[in-house]
Amino acid sequence: MDMKKAMQERHTVRRYTDKPISREAAEQLARLAEGLNMEHGTAIELKTEDSRAFGALIRLVLAKGVHNYFLMAGEERPGLDEALGFCGAELMLSAQALGLNTWWAGGTFNRRLMEELAPGKRVAGVIAAGYGRTQGVPHRSKTPGQVSAYEGDAPEWFKEGVKAALLAPTALNRQGFMLTGSGRMVELRCENGIFSGVDAGLVKYHFALGAGTENFEWV
Repeated sequence: MDMKKAMQERHTVRRYTDKPISREAAEQLARLAEGLNMEHGTAIELKTEDSRAFGALIRLVLAKGVHNYFLMAGEERPGLDEALGFCGAELMLSAQALGLNTWWAGGTFNRRLMEELAPGKRVAGVIAAGYGRTQGVPHRSKTPGQVSAYEGDAPEWFKEGVKAALLAPTALNRQGFMLTGSGRMVELRCENGIFSGVDAGLVKYHFALGAGTENFEWV
């Protein structure tokens, strides 16, 4: 499965079966995380057969069967959250391409324990991964006109980028972003909030996948 197909098929899944991730898939995802860390200066780590990402109450009512997750962390610095969101998008789509399901959790995870597992690092969230009890459902979405504007007639690559951006998971599914384009230049603005940096990274990855990096530049 290629990444564009994975993007279309990936939906948030919060409940998982007990089927373990195959060794091959785990190794591939761990190598990907290592490569992203080197490229983006992050400290992401894949944890397998570890159910500690969520507290007991959340595991009981929401995050059932989560035994694998990416710990999304890095040294505190400007732009860290955006980098983690960007890397997280690639990790989630890569996991989907391997037949897995995912869920980015930015506020419901066991923050105290996750910070203990990443001493000295800022933890922006966790990405649950595994074989979902379902494949999830598409989230409610705004229209392209509600999240984008282009100076003049929008080229096809811009339209495809916006459609892809609307598939990105965002905090509380608010899709609080605006993409504006002029010529080859594209600007992204996200609503202010504690999740705006992560949202920016997630949206930028999806837009670039849909538009093609050869067609535009970020302002």
